[in-house]
Amino acid sequence: MTAEAAARSSFDAAVAADVRRGLTSRLKSLPPYLLYDELGSDLYERITELPEYYLTRAEREILCARASDLVARAMERSLRPLGIVELGAGSASKTEIVLRAVLDRQPGCTYVPIDVSRAAIEGAKNRLGVHLPRVRVRPLVMTHDRAIRALHAIEGPQLVLFIGSSIGNFEDHEAEALLRGLRGALGAGTSLLLGTDLRKSPRMLLPAYDDAAGVTAAFDKNVLSRINRELGGRFALDRFRHVARWNEIASRIEMHLESVDSQDVAVDALDLRVHFDPGETIHTESSIKYDLARVTRLLVRGGFALETTYFDEARTFAVHLARAGAPTA
Repeated sequence: MTAEAAARSSFDAAVAADVRRGLTSRLKSLPPYLLYDELGSDLYERITELPEYYLTRAEREILCARASDLVARAMERSLRPLGIVELGAGSASKTEIVLRAVLDRQPGCTYVPIDVSRAAIEGAKNRLGVHLPRVRVRPLVMTHDRAIRALHAIEGPQLVLFIGSSIGNFEDHEAEALLRGLRGALGAGTSLLLGTDLRKSPRMLLPAYDDAAGVTAAFDKNVLSRINRELGGRFALDRFRHVARWNEIASRIEMHLESVDSQDVAVDALDLRVHFDPGETIHTESSIKYDLARVTRLLVRGGFALETTYFDEARTFAVHLARAGAPTA
C-alpha cells in the first residue's frame, strides 16, 4: 500500500469512527470537518459570496488594507525567508492577498495549505501556480491534529494563517490545545494571524447562517449526503431541516439538522441503526463570536502573545497578529 493510500484509509477510518461516535451519543453531533468534502467545499465557497454572509467581505477588507503591515511585522525579527502555513485553507482566495505581500518583500515563498478537501487544495494549488508562480505550494490533505505532527518537519520562520473565523468551530479548550500544538511544532519564530468574528446582534448573525437562497441549508444537509455516499447511509434529506440558533450563554451560532418526524435511519457500513424523535437534532457546527478579552485568553493559553488587532471599518470582524510566546505546559 502506498503512503497516500494508507493515509486515505486512515482518514476513512477516522470518518467512520467519528460518525459512529456522533450518531450514538445522547446529544447527536457530527464534527464540522465532515461538512467539507468536495461538494461541501463548493457550497461553502458559494456561501462566502452571499449578501447575508458578511464575514468573508469584512476579513478581505482587513487583509487588503493591512497585509503589507502584518507581513512586515511577521518578518521583522528574522533574516530568513518567511513561509506561510494555513489551517483550513480551502480555496485560499484571501490567502493570495497575504502571499502577494510576502512576495513584495522576498523573492519566493513556501506555502503549506492544510485542508481535509483534496479538491479545494488542488484547485488552490493550480490557481496559485498561474497567478503566483514564485510560491511553492506544499499541501497537506489531512485534519488539523494530524497536520500538526507533520509540521515538526518544517523549518524557518512561519506565519500561520487561521482565518475565516474557523477557530470559532472549536470549544475554547480545543482551540487552546490546537494553538499549543502549533506553537510546539513550529517553534519560537512563529507568528499567527487569527481571524475572529465579533459579538453582535443575532439579527445580523442568524441570516449569515440561514440565508434566503437556502445555500447554507444545502451545505448543512450535504453531511447527510456524504454519509449516504461513503458509509451506505439511508438518510432522506427531506426528513431533516436546517436550523440556525443563537446560543447567548456560549456566544455562538449553532447549526443543527432537525428531524421533522419520528424515524429510524440505517448506516449500512457501520451496521448501525439510529432512531430520531420528532424535533431531535444533529449538531453539525458552531461558530463562536468573540470579544477581545476572550481572544487574548485563547492566545495566551495557546502559547502566543497578541501583538496587534486589525478591524474592518464597520468593526464586525477582527484579525489578530500574535507571536509565539514562552512554551506552555
